[in-house]
Amino acid sequence: MREVRIRDTLSGALQSIDPDHEVGIYACGPTVYSRIHIGNARPFVVFSLFARFLRSEGYKARLVINVTDINDKIYRAAREAGEGSAAFAEEMTAAYVEDTDRLGLGRPDAEPQATETVDGIIELIAQLIEGGHAYESGGDVYFRVRSFPGYGKLSN
Repeated sequence: MREVRIRDTLSGALQSIDPDHEVGIYACGPTVYSRIHIGNARPFVVFSLFARFLRSEGYKARLVINVTDINDKIYRAAREAGEGSAAFAEEMTAAYVEDTDRLGLGRPDAEPQATETVDGIIELIAQLIEGGHAYESGGDVYFRVRSFPGYGKLSN
């Protein structure tokens, strides 16, 4: 098995991937308010190829790419199309799968949809608000950046 090293974003150092552990790969997938474009196809392509490469080298890899199927952009696009938002998101999700299948890269190991995890999202937001890490303003909830000293470390 060839040694594969990746750069640790936090430390900047090259780290060897441990062949005895599964490599978890998470990529933020599309918000399905229209057909995919190069911007939201890119993560699918890059991380699918990365997982494929790792597997070809003998590593265990698990690829998860989420689908955001509940969002203000979806509500607007559905309204403009004269459809309900749930039906519209379902249609655009099916189009996303169809379009990415044409790339011939296979499917991720998991593709959770936001609508499947709403309860957990609400619970997490409530915990952030209760802990002083988020606040409500104008009907939206925002992360309180200054409440987390490490915010921005990964992006430098």
